[in-house]
Parts: sequence; C-alpha cells; structure tokens
Amino acid sequence: MNKTLLTNTYDTIPEKPLYDPRIKTSYDPLILVNRSHALKNAFKTPGGLMDVSDFMPVMAGEKVLLLPEAWTALKALLKDIAAGTEITAVSGWRSFNEQVQIYRSSLEENGEDFTRKYVAWPGCSEHETGLAIDLGQTMDEMDFIRPAFPYDGICGRFRALAPDYGFILRYPKEKEAITGISEEPWHFRYVGVPHARRIANEGLCLEEYVEVLKKYQ
Repeated sequence: MNKTLLTNTYDTIPEKPLYDPRIKTSYDPLILVNRSHALKNAFKTPGGLMDVSDFMPVMAGEKVLLLPEAWTALKALLKDIAAGTEITAVSGWRSFNEQVQIYRSSLEENGEDFTRKYVAWPGCSEHETGLAIDLGQTMDEMDFIRPAFPYDGICGRFRALAPDYGFILRYPKEKEAITGISEEPWHFRYVGVPHARRIANEGLCLEEYVEVLKKYQ
C-alpha cells in the first residue's frame, strides 16, 4: 500500500466510529461532492435512510441505504421498466469509516492508479450523502468496485429513463477531466427531476451544471 496517499487523518482507523448515528443530517440533492468539495458533515449520518432491499435484490453481504427521495424515485423507476430481479443494488450510503476501509483495501488489492480512478477519497464520496447508488446487472459473481452495468438491455432502459426520475449518470466517459473519476456506467446520483433532465439533455456533468446555476444566483 502506498501510504503517501493517506494523510494523518486516515493513518489509523479508530476503534469507535468517527460518526455518531444519533446525530442526523440531510443533503441538498444538488450538493456537489468531489475531491475539491469535501462534505462538511462527513462524520454524521444522513437522516431517514431507507433500505432498497424492500423492492430489489442487493449484493450479498451488503446493506444498501438511500435517502427517502432517492429511494422513492429508484423504486418507481425500476417498477416502470419492470426490472424484476435483473438489476442488483451494489452500494448506497457509506459511512466515512467505510469509505476509508474501501479506499485502503483498493490500494492494497488494485494499486494507486486504479484506486484514484475509481474510488473517491474519504470525505469526498457521494456515497456518504445517501444520494448515490452503484447498480449492477444481476449475475452470480459481481464486482463491488466495478459492477457490470451495460448500455443495452434492462440496464440500457434504466439509463435512458433515469433522468425522468431524477437520476444522472454521474461519471460519464467524456467528463473524466472534470469529475476526476473515470467512467462509471454503474454509478447513479439523485439530483431531482428537472435538474436531471437538463443535465442529460445538455450533456453536462454535475460540476458543469453547478457552474451554470451560479449564473442565475
């Protein structure tokens, strides 16, 4: 593991959680989270998290949670495309501690280059908001970091209708230099219906859309 990537904050994972589950917070659906925009409340748990296993299969060993607005929209979208059990939830909300562990494990297993491309820095991950979800085409063996989510079939139908339910493909291939993350066909972010439609129609990533909105403030 290349420890130069880890600041003192992440050198030792404490025995007790860094977040207090009794303290709740919530996030604006348009919140921008990336390496340049860390979460101010990274150690708090979003309030009202809901389990998606109520309406879809979940990757073995995982508990996938979302904020209520994202949970509701995802349920409606999957019903609309009659997904049944063809799409599996891989990862939803993560605590700061979980993101630290995932980042470290990826460094050890996959190396620095891969990890920088596909794993967000702890405190800078959309998964910590409860507004993002990784999805995979259901199969016997699924990759937690890079689940297969093709552009055709049921996954293609999901992707095509996602903006109508408030979701965007967060990390498109042609936006890697802006988002700082490689293309992730499996990672979807809830931003709300009007915003998702405009982002999709204009071919923007969230970073670009936030800059557009600033012009109207």
